[in-house]
Amino acid sequence: MKISNYFLIAVGGAVIGAASGFAFRALDSAQPEAIESPVQTVQEIHELPAFSYPDLDGRQRHRSEFDDKVVVLNFWATWCPPCRKETPEFVALQDAFGDRVQFIGIAIDDKEPVREFAETYGMNYPVLLGDMEAIAMARRLGNRYEGLPFTVVTGRDGRVVLRHAGGLDRDRLEPLLRELSSPG
Repeated sequence: MKISNYFLIAVGGAVIGAASGFAFRALDSAQPEAIESPVQTVQEIHELPAFSYPDLDGRQRHRSEFDDKVVVLNFWATWCPPCRKETPEFVALQDAFGDRVQFIGIAIDDKEPVREFAETYGMNYPVLLGDMEAIAMARRLGNRYEGLPFTVVTGRDGRVVLRHAGGLDRDRLEPLLRELSSPG
């Protein structure tokens, strides 16, 4: 079974959970979650962990490459409508913030559709190919329902400052990036 099929099974479970009245919402790491999860509890981590995934050229990319930067880590897939909506905004924000902020996309999908998507949307930030461990990492970072997209923003120190399940728009993200990337 390909990674996409595993993920579709997980997403199916999330859809059932959503249909039962559970909704995605932004999670601020400073505020505890009040909704009881129907999924087994996992200890959330509060710092971006070490990771290593291949990019579209097969080169291993490591979390340490992005030390001392504000990081926007986005878990996504080509078949995900909110992912298609937020990607152009992420591309524009990467352009706007330059080397002060680093967007990283971890695709939970197959290589060729991801390559086509990245070319179509002009993705100007690292696009990595995730696997089951990437799904587990997203869960440890707070993605209880394993839905996509899921975005985590960290400060320069690697500490999580925002966890967001679902599409994330520029109006919400840009002020936070401006604050985190300002000198001093």
